[in-house]
Amino acid sequence: MIIKFAHKNRLFIFADEVYQDNVYAEGSKFYSFKKVLRELGEPYSSGVELASFMSVSKGYMGECGLRGGWMELLNLDAAVQAHLYKAISAMLCPTSLGQAAVDCVAKPPVKGEPSYDLWLKEKTAVLDSLNSRAKMIADTFNSMKGFKCNPVQGAMYAFPSITLPPGAVAAAQHQGQPPDVFYAFRLLEETGICVVPGSGFGQRPGTFHFRTTILPQPAALKEMLDIFQEFHRKFADQYK
Repeated sequence: MIIKFAHKNRLFIFADEVYQDNVYAEGSKFYSFKKVLRELGEPYSSGVELASFMSVSKGYMGECGLRGGWMELLNLDAAVQAHLYKAISAMLCPTSLGQAAVDCVAKPPVKGEPSYDLWLKEKTAVLDSLNSRAKMIADTFNSMKGFKCNPVQGAMYAFPSITLPPGAVAAAQHQGQPPDVFYAFRLLEETGICVVPGSGFGQRPGTFHFRTTILPQPAALKEMLDIFQEFHRKFADQYK
């Protein structure tokens, strides 16, 4: 649908595909924009401009300090591509360590190579752990009164919706803050837990949500969720 919409309206697709390995929901699978574009055939396969982005900072690698990544371009206008290459050639190159990391992620070991078994074991362990954490965080929020959290199908974030008591909404308005921002600040000040208010992403009027990560290790995540539940009980009692 996105590709057909882009073709109809002559739009350039920027595909952020850095979480392509982080797919947790049963029956779900990653499909790259390039694959779908090619399989759709003409006029889409050669008529839609596409840039796909990948990073070593995300996914199962999580090499955040190395700042490595790459993009793949399809059907880019030749004149635009020439200007892009000119701009890139004027930049300083990334560090050797970052380039080496990109090479490792872009070309992982294949079956039969000496490091394949260890690489697969480590990759599987990381993704299995993230999968269990994704389930833990959604199940916990769904067990809390006033919360609703969709399954975390992929990536590293949960977006639970929350019903705030009228007293909390009034207190937030008195302080000149959106209610979800008021809630997030109280949570941070009283527990040290940091979430991103949903108003920063856009949300339907009268509804509230926030973004939180599934990244803490299982024991730390369980501790955080226990603290969160206790905070919310006190918050709801205070403003009921």
